[in-house]
Amino acid sequence: MASDNNSPVVVIGLGRFGGQVAASLVRLGHEVLGVDMEPKIVQQWSDRLTHVVQADSTNTDALSQLGVGELSCAVVGIGTAIEASVLTVVALTELGVRDIWAKAITDKHGKILGAVGADHVIYPEAAMGERVAHLLTSRMLDFIEFDDGFAIAKTRSPRDAGGKTLAELALRTRYGITVVGVKRRGEDFTYAQPQTTVQSGDLLIVAGRTGQVERFAAES
Repeated sequence: MASDNNSPVVVIGLGRFGGQVAASLVRLGHEVLGVDMEPKIVQQWSDRLTHVVQADSTNTDALSQLGVGELSCAVVGIGTAIEASVLTVVALTELGVRDIWAKAITDKHGKILGAVGADHVIYPEAAMGERVAHLLTSRMLDFIEFDDGFAIAKTRSPRDAGGKTLAELALRTRYGITVVGVKRRGEDFTYAQPQTTVQSGDLLIVAGRTGQVERFAAES
């Protein structure tokens, strides 16, 4: 997030997505103000976040009274209640929150959120579905794709690795990917160097254009 290190963050909507974001922010050392309409959810999070309140996040005055306008970063985790999601982003924009992250469940929802002031629109279900599809249909063990068509993946070493160095394997020449790290069973990840030896069964962290990473994972 673009907020200052350890600066307070408001997370609105403490469902599965918003709750996970809030809990992760706390672990990273941020103070978190959690806001939700449901008393039961507020109670569940009362001892896990810095502050948790029951409030109507579509009401600008209510958010103002909570001091939300003084915070620089907000996360809107409301999903299926699209009207509430959009109106909450509007309220945050009116209060001058400068860095607004919002969850969307459809492309249309996301476009509306962007139009009314969300700085970052997140599609967690779509992103997870894409990630799982890659893991199911290749040798990848993990996969992250970025907006500009660049990806990072954890995958197994090529079948023909056989104790060769990365320089000898010439994976950048053959596939256009860069090996960032190598992990052998029972050892920690090490940064990849041209002289790094790769054995069959090693784990590799590779980076490159999405198509190139996919091709390497499929053929390795």
